[in-house]
Amino acid sequence: MAGGWSRDGAVSEQIEASIEDELKRMKARPQPVGDSLTECAECGEEIAQARREALPGVKLCVDCAAERDGRSAARGGINRRGSKDSQLK
Repeated sequence: MAGGWSRDGAVSEQIEASIEDELKRMKARPQPVGDSLTECAECGEEIAQARREALPGVKLCVDCAAERDGRSAARGGINRRGSKDSQLK
């Protein structure tokens, strides 16, 4: 694949590095501890048994957890390309 000034495999390396960074960020998040709740702490809906077994210490149902994750603060991306346009921003 033609990559301009980049060496062979550079795009794959960038993708792999981005994935590794995201996995490290996700693993650094605090994980639930303690006993799981049977009802969601926010909406009161029942938390499925499978979810409680998969995530010990879970306090939120799937919908509330997804809503909370959706409103997380935006984080700055890392410019791995170093393109001229991105440096002007």
